[in-house]
Amino acid sequence: MASGKSPFDLQTCARPNILKLQPYRCARDDYKDDGTNILLDANENAFGPSLPLNGSAVPSSGSEVPSIDFLGLHRYPDPHQHPLKDLLCRLRNTHVHTPKDLTPENLFVGVGSDEAIDALIRCFCVPGQDKILVCPPTYGMYSVSAQVNDVDLVKIPLLPAPDFALDVESISSTLSSPDAKHIKLIYICSPGNPTGSLIRKQDLQAVLEHPTWNGVVVMDEAYIDFAPEGSSVAEWVSEWPNLVVMQTLSKAFGLAGIRLGAAFTSPPIASLLNNMKAPYNIPNPTSEIAISALKESGLEVMRDHRAAILEQRDRLLNELPKVNGVGRFRGGTESNFLLVEMLDSQGKPDNVTALSVYEKLAENRGVVVRFRGKEHGCLGCLRITVGTDKEVTRFLKEIENVLTQVHSEGAATNGETEEKKENEANGVIS
Repeated sequence: MASGKSPFDLQTCARPNILKLQPYRCARDDYKDDGTNILLDANENAFGPSLPLNGSAVPSSGSEVPSIDFLGLHRYPDPHQHPLKDLLCRLRNTHVHTPKDLTPENLFVGVGSDEAIDALIRCFCVPGQDKILVCPPTYGMYSVSAQVNDVDLVKIPLLPAPDFALDVESISSTLSSPDAKHIKLIYICSPGNPTGSLIRKQDLQAVLEHPTWNGVVVMDEAYIDFAPEGSSVAEWVSEWPNLVVMQTLSKAFGLAGIRLGAAFTSPPIASLLNNMKAPYNIPNPTSEIAISALKESGLEVMRDHRAAILEQRDRLLNELPKVNGVGRFRGGTESNFLLVEMLDSQGKPDNVTALSVYEKLAENRGVVVRFRGKEHGCLGCLRITVGTDKEVTRFLKEIENVLTQVHSEGAATNGETEEKKENEANGVIS
């Protein structure tokens, strides 16, 4: 075969913003699971899916194992997912905030929340012209999707820990500036990732009701089912036409593997998103599993798992501070993870120590957590997903041993090496 000859040059052919793209990274990019690791890094539900399967407790009322018509896989799935949307609306029609009902016309259903994040940017932002506003520390995919779509970022950090509240004054001032016409979307995470803090509803309302800004506020409620009852503002989309509330079945429902998310919003915005989506974007098995999880039998399993997670969360809140080298909890406790400082031998939060603990836990102990020290306001912090009783027991043992080792090694390290490690810690993509 003749050798191929072509003037093709990737560097001049591909879009410049894609060539510069820093992709979303997770701990499992560095540490692959061999089946023996304890995975406390991605905020998954360690208790399993909210389905009466694989030993899950079957509710006393009885339940049916999800039935999926695999013989029907030669047909395209339902393009509108009305049965699934009906159940999602039933779940969120609490009438805590409004007597109005959410209906399927209020919904876009996508491949995780990430599809909605990207679709909203494509819907509202002109590439190379418009911007989104984010409030770090926050979920990394907002900025990745913005860069993919050649949309600039405006960053207004959350107020300092432990509250990590919205800086409403700075946001309002920014939205009042002449350049605000190019800010089309504001992405807010509540409970925050990695903060675990709920955004105050009065702060959200103040942003929604800014007197001059013409844009959309997007509330990411991925962890809302771990927060107190009535915390979700999904119903608010019936009252504010410029609000989108994203949710997922990946966390409390333990269905990260099916990749299903939902965006509640006003019917006109939902219509735009649904018009943009790829045909048949939700596979039939995904839809059927989600429907089973949202029926009462699945909801009972979810509530049982949630109660177990909250019990282990309280255990970590009580036990972690007793470990020498563990500092303060930062942020809130309204999620299935905790953000906590790692202290150096002098008792100060420290990224070198936190990064070393993260690496040694994963490499030598088979316990994978998440290093968050380079995030705004998260100096020296690890984010720890709440696991099962057995996993939490092992984690507490291993982190105590690893911190002892790290402090011992740190005492023997010269200043030059310490400086090198600190530079590495502050530059890690996490």
